[in-house]
Formats: sequence, C-alpha cells, structure tokens
Amino acid sequence: MIVEERIYTLHIGQVPTYLKLYETEGLAVQTRILGNLLGYYQVEFGPQNQIVHMWSYTDLADRTTRRKALAGDPDWQAYVKKIRPLVRYQENKLLIPAPFMQSKS
Repeated sequence: MIVEERIYTLHIGQVPTYLKLYETEGLAVQTRILGNLLGYYQVEFGPQNQIVHMWSYTDLADRTTRRKALAGDPDWQAYVKKIRPLVRYQENKLLIPAPFMQSKS
C-alpha cells in the first residue's frame, strides 16, 4: 500500500468556496474513480488556507491508472475548471509505509 498526501494552499478566504464545490461536484466523481479516501481536512493551526487530503492505493501502478482515469473524466474536468482559480499552490507527497507497517498476509 502507498498513500498520496495532497496539500492545496488556497487564496485567502477561499476555503469555504472550495469545500462547497468539492462536496457538491468533486467528491462523488473522485471517490468513484480513486477509491480509498483516507481523509479530507482543512487546516486550523499552522499554515492557513490549506486543504489536506490523503488517498491510499495498492501500488504506484494502481495510482497511475486511477489518476489517469480521473484526469480523463468529463465531470472531473468541469469541476477542475471551477476550483483551479481558487488554488495558489499544490504539494503532493507519495508516502510508503515503514517496514513495520507492512500488511501481514
């Protein structure tokens, strides 16, 4: 298993707008295609105007296949056009489990 962490820094005051758009237009299509949403958060303390979400995948090939499908989805493309102006900066991290966190078969 791998985990992707995505952090979006939004323009000041845009968190409520972003979250409402995500809830009404982005969430359903993204969860349908990407699958395992681990969490979706807004930052309360620390850097402000940030959204953090985490997704798990079987492996990098699984992530690549799912992200490609998402990018090609017309509903997702329409949603992205609406949120792109709200985002100042995006950071992605690919997290791999420490050896002691590997799943036991």
